[in-house]
Amino acid sequence: MQTEPDLLLKGPRGRRLCLELAMELDSGVRNAAFHLGYELDPGKGTSTVLFALSSNSSDAGAPSEDPSVEGLAAALRSIDTSSITDENAARALERAVGTARYWQKPDGEDVLAGLPAITAALQPVAGQIVTTRTWQAWSQVRQTEQWAINWRSAEDPAPLQDKPQEVLLRWAKEIRAEEVQAARARPESVYANFSGNWWSFPLALTRAVDSIPAGLSLVEDSFNWGVATVIPVYGVGRTFEIHTAEDWISLCHAYPVEVTASRRHDWFRTTGRDGPWVIPDWQRVAGEWDAVHLTVSGYLQTAGRALEVDTDTATVLAGWDPGSTLWLTDVVREADAPRQTWSREPNSDAWVRTR
Repeated sequence: MQTEPDLLLKGPRGRRLCLELAMELDSGVRNAAFHLGYELDPGKGTSTVLFALSSNSSDAGAPSEDPSVEGLAAALRSIDTSSITDENAARALERAVGTARYWQKPDGEDVLAGLPAITAALQPVAGQIVTTRTWQAWSQVRQTEQWAINWRSAEDPAPLQDKPQEVLLRWAKEIRAEEVQAARARPESVYANFSGNWWSFPLALTRAVDSIPAGLSLVEDSFNWGVATVIPVYGVGRTFEIHTAEDWISLCHAYPVEVTASRRHDWFRTTGRDGPWVIPDWQRVAGEWDAVHLTVSGYLQTAGRALEVDTDTATVLAGWDPGSTLWLTDVVREADAPRQTWSREPNSDAWVRTR
């Protein structure tokens, strides 16, 4: 039976969380991982460029010799995991989420964390994470009170999405039409430099997060927004909880819709798998469930993996921010409380409430 640390390290985002945390705890690990990650990055020398420091620059953490995977693994095993705190775990999570990408190959540090020797060496870090209060919070079910985020200022207000049934009906028609068009028009070779829709859910539905300001920072494929209107909401109803990869698989198995032609180029690049792909048919899911909630722990184990649904069919959970709820039916309401305005501090990733 696999333990929680084992499951955490199965996920690309879970491995990246552990590596990011180790890099924060040890400057030697940080520098070795940086250099090794650069060497493993698919964009080495093009989209990713390493600038050498001049001889007059001082960098006490720079490696005196070329780092090795074996040396990094030894350094990882020697880390004092008792120095893991709620604060540095939260910062590492933010970086792990922010580096997710499903439309191209994983970056070098994701590749590094996935090497068997490095994954094994991250076991002590993963083992410590799952004993913390933070992990307990990351595993919580959907809260009744949540916040919907609108990436616009309060001067440009937007209502919550209403009539979700109409949204889902339109989505169901569009995704099937997209499959037909993609099968006819897109390149047959999975290696073709072609991209399209890669996310696993309807973008137009209301999504709400469990906590603020964490929900402002835990965003995949962020556009680096600088302001957000936070809308207090509450919802009741039947909620499907995604705690593990098996939960996501079961949802795809019960309500599959094929997305092979429209996703295969992107998901091949991010997972290395070529074959039939499915995601949940959200219109059918809404016939049984009012909402689907992705726990943070479920995200870390699941997101970005090629997960087998049937013998020849797989799925990817992509583009879904951790700790958020996808509302499928008309049961979520704006709470009788003021909306809030949050802004990102200049030259910082920190969010502060401004109104």
